[in-house]
Order: sequence, then C-alpha cells, then structure tokens
Amino acid sequence: MLAPTHSRPDDDTDDNTLHQDNVVHLTGILDVRSVGDVRQTLNDLIDSSDGDVIVDLEEVDAVDATGLGLLVATHRRTQLLGRQLVLWHPMPSVVRILAVTRLHRVLNVERTPLPISA
Repeated sequence: MLAPTHSRPDDDTDDNTLHQDNVVHLTGILDVRSVGDVRQTLNDLIDSSDGDVIVDLEEVDAVDATGLGLLVATHRRTQLLGRQLVLWHPMPSVVRILAVTRLHRVLNVERTPLPISA
C-alpha cells in the first residue's frame, strides 16, 4: 500500500509525491496516515506560488474521510485567496467517492477524457 509523501523535484529520493509549479502528484491512498504530509505539501505550495493549485489524483487508488476533509479545507483556503483547487484525472473509485459525498458539486474535478473509439 503506497501513501502520498512529499518530494521536491530537485531531491534524489524515490518518494511518491512530486510538486512542480502548481501541480502536486499523489499516488497510493489518501488517508489518515498520509494526510499530514500532503497537507504540508499543499500549504507550502499555496504559500510559495500564485494561481490555481492542481492536485493530480491519477494514481490515487482511494480517499478516506480524512483525505476528503483535507481536499475541502484546501479548497476553502484557495478560495479565500481568490484561487482555485483543481483535482486532475481522479480514478473511477475516487470519482465514485466524490459523487457519493456530493463533493463533485463543490470541488473542481477535471476527469480523464474517455478514449474515442473508431
């Protein structure tokens, strides 16, 4: 089980989170064990950058209630600063959680486009 961890692009580590510009890439499960590191990463990004904050959820398998709380808190913080939190390409399991909790109506979710079949 992988959990999102913090990593800078200039680090020579093999961590699961990478933040470049305004994008934070997460992998694994966003849960109570990983929220602390991800919260710190997002807060650092918000404090050190301008514009929208993008969280790439393409490799996140699941999100628990603590992870959802972090996403909502980050959304509120960015809104207060006149910015936006964007959730990029969540997996179907994460989309399902956002839909069941109706957070897809509050959070800006950009889903992966469906492939065009010939």
